[in-house]
Amino acid sequence: MALTLGTTGMDRATEAEVAAAFKIANAETGHRWSFIEGDAADYIIIDMDSLYGPMSWLRLHGMGRKVIALAAADRQQTDYRLPLPINATDLAVLLSEIAGDAQRTPDETPPPREPAPAVEPAPTIVAPEPQPAPEPPATPQPEPEPEPAPPAARTLQQWLANGALRQRVRLQCADAPALLIDPQAGSWHGPAMLKPLAPCFSGELPESDFTMPDAAAWDAEAAALGPAQPLQRLQWLGGLLSGAAIDGRYLLKKWPQTEREYPKHFRIATVMMKGPAGVADIAEASGVSAEEVTGFINANLATGYAEPADAPPPSAPASPRTTGLFGRIRGH
Repeated sequence: MALTLGTTGMDRATEAEVAAAFKIANAETGHRWSFIEGDAADYIIIDMDSLYGPMSWLRLHGMGRKVIALAAADRQQTDYRLPLPINATDLAVLLSEIAGDAQRTPDETPPPREPAPAVEPAPTIVAPEPQPAPEPPATPQPEPEPEPAPPAARTLQQWLANGALRQRVRLQCADAPALLIDPQAGSWHGPAMLKPLAPCFSGELPESDFTMPDAAAWDAEAAALGPAQPLQRLQWLGGLLSGAAIDGRYLLKKWPQTEREYPKHFRIATVMMKGPAGVADIAEASGVSAEEVTGFINANLATGYAEPADAPPPSAPASPRTTGLFGRIRGH
């Protein structure tokens, strides 16, 4: 029976490249595969370098599906990997490898190793106990300096960017939907649209605004809120709404994942992909306001898609030790 291959978590252009490469690779491997749409395939290719790729992987991994990562770098968490850029030769090799794994029988597996013969333990020689040396007089220890008090509050962007959240938390802001944030998994549960979450980024949040639900409460609310989403979307929104002033020229290192709620961002990204430029030049070339260009650049600085052009990397500031709820979670 023919094996089936599908795709998800990628844009239409990438999906078209995969489909074109598949036609050639399938012919080279004897037409043993069928290409179908959606998640019903035996093996599913996910663009792990896209914004929605990790989210698709979380969903399919939870379903126990076989996942092929389409990625420039190796992905240890997936079953297989198809390297970028896409070409038919790599895909043909991968399809042959998968077909071989699927047809492998128990007789082809290596025989189990025979257990090593038991070895008699050597007799234990008990040495005489040494006499304890006299303890030196105790040296008085200096009084520890008091730790600096943690900041009373931070913006949600700072909570996410500084690694202050070390375990799953729940956040409920006024006039905004509830958020479940899992920093260890790099994911969150909440609404599909980002604009309703803007009130959470409008001011500073004290530690007391975060609660830590138990496993049962987390699972129940996560199921009601929908599948997990990549934490990078929240970091992107935090940068967009930060209002940080920027100066100089910026460039996009690669094409970012744009949000449907912000249709003008596609025009900004198109201009920035042409080369380094300042806010005013980008705004004029794209026909978008300077304020929206500034927000777009801040959003992609927060996610690592944008960087200053011809600027030396800033020195990393020293991280102060903190106490309190999240300080205790970090073990300080």
